[in-house]
Amino acid sequence: MGSHHSTITLLAALLVLCSHPPLRTSALSSPCAFPAIFNFGDSNSDTGGLSAAFGAVPPPNGETFFGAPVGRYCDGRLIIDFIAQDLGLPLLNAYLDSVGTNFSHGANFATAGSTIRRQNTTLFQTGGVFKDLLPPLEYFSRALYTLDVGQNDLTAGYVSNMTTEEVKATIPDILSKFTDVIKAVYGLGGRFFWIHNTGPFGCLPYVLDRYPLRAPEVDHVGCGAPFNEVARLFNLKLKETVMQLRKRFPRAVFTYVDVYTVKYTLISQARTHGFEHPLVACCGHGGKYNFNVHWGCGATAVVNHTKVLISKSCEDPSKRICWDGYHYTEAANRWVYDQIVKGAFSDPPIPVTMACRKQSN
Repeated sequence: MGSHHSTITLLAALLVLCSHPPLRTSALSSPCAFPAIFNFGDSNSDTGGLSAAFGAVPPPNGETFFGAPVGRYCDGRLIIDFIAQDLGLPLLNAYLDSVGTNFSHGANFATAGSTIRRQNTTLFQTGGVFKDLLPPLEYFSRALYTLDVGQNDLTAGYVSNMTTEEVKATIPDILSKFTDVIKAVYGLGGRFFWIHNTGPFGCLPYVLDRYPLRAPEVDHVGCGAPFNEVARLFNLKLKETVMQLRKRFPRAVFTYVDVYTVKYTLISQARTHGFEHPLVACCGHGGKYNFNVHWGCGATAVVNHTKVLISKSCEDPSKRICWDGYHYTEAANRWVYDQIVKGAFSDPPIPVTMACRKQSN
């Protein structure tokens, strides 16, 4: 998400890890006792990367769980937070936030605006002082590598005024770069991969507001059908890519997680699951979708010499799916996580706590 920000490539995020020699996977009595998580993603799993680089996320972000902004573009926790908690690990620190942080249980390379492919404007993460903060080398081969990326590569095409067919044509190159990322991580000793496909971004207020559609292009829920068609095609090709990766790296374990289906189910059946106004941002300002690109969540203005909060939170974020027009609320993230954690939407169908074990043929 957040393609209006500077972007960061996954390959760039690997520069620090690549300074270490590859490791061999050791035999462990409890192979799923993951000692660390290394997460690669965009603002859907950014726990403070962008705010560390460009300034703090403003309130009311963080209000629901943390009571204050903590670098997340959400009112509370993200899916990656729930993964860490279920694995018995501390919440991940953003790698870009080196002040007072501890990376002994992994690192979060996710940053708002991240892409798999290099875009025209790219924020690179480099080595420097961060290398001394990483966990022990032997953790690399035992860690869980989570990936939730790709959506910004697709929306970047629309930002560049590509047609839907032109965006579709970029998918093979996006996935080629994704394969390069996996190859690099595998070369470092990484063996356990938990890979989320991309969500139905055609249902997000910022897309619906920015790219008006003709009536036939809007589905029965109110989502942009062409955008979700691109997302589904990307996911189909991503799943095929994961199948090829299993053949190429037989010692690794790849779990493909269908978050698209879960998120679209939540949006299309919002009331059934206790939510309301699925296409309207909780924190925003004005318009059909309570979204204005110039007045993001937490935006203020000076009125009569007094600073006034323009884009404020809705009354009850726990009943809303979309937080700020780009991202999901903690309640929605919790609901999505509860559906995927046990493996019901995974290939193979294994829970995240068992993501180090191969399925028997």
